[in-house]
Amino acid sequence: MGHLIRLIVGLGNPGAQYADTRHNAGVWLVHRYAETVNAGFRDDRKFFGKVASTVVDGEERKLFIPGTFMNESGRAVAAIAHFYRIQPEEILIAHDELDLPTGVVRFKQGGGLAGHNGLRDVAAALGGSQGFNRIRIGVGHPGDKSSVTGHVLGKASKQDREVILACIDEALRHLPLALNGEMEKAMGAVNGFKLSSD
Repeated sequence: MGHLIRLIVGLGNPGAQYADTRHNAGVWLVHRYAETVNAGFRDDRKFFGKVASTVVDGEERKLFIPGTFMNESGRAVAAIAHFYRIQPEEILIAHDELDLPTGVVRFKQGGGLAGHNGLRDVAAALGGSQGFNRIRIGVGHPGDKSSVTGHVLGKASKQDREVILACIDEALRHLPLALNGEMEKAMGAVNGFKLSSD
């Protein structure tokens, strides 16, 4: 058994103009999970973000959406983690993933940051630790490096959004395993999952 997850974070950018962009896929996941457990968010200035709580198997779990921009996510995540004395290994971060095609979702334990600015900032703010867990939500790569910013900050097509949300629902089906420290089982359960966005 691994670490229990005590903090679930959805990375994205604040503001209505970013709400439907691919870069906010992690926020979509945390909002969707909050709906399933009837958890309501409140603004918390000391954490620079929105916080909700739920109890799973007798343990309190915090849901968190930073109010900072993606590349400054670290100070918000570090603020709430330090306040509640949550270790990096007890954190699960949902984020968009360029290296996975749309229609794929993966759980991951620690490891590299794949050039993701939000993850990089979180790792730096947590003292350089990359030990936090992730839910990588595939948004596909536009094929050319110069097109990446426009891709992640662009709104997903209706079809792509439906596929991404279906992937999020698949991840949420196996989330209880991850929350209770069975990350490898969660990884095994979703690793073969693939939806076509064609």
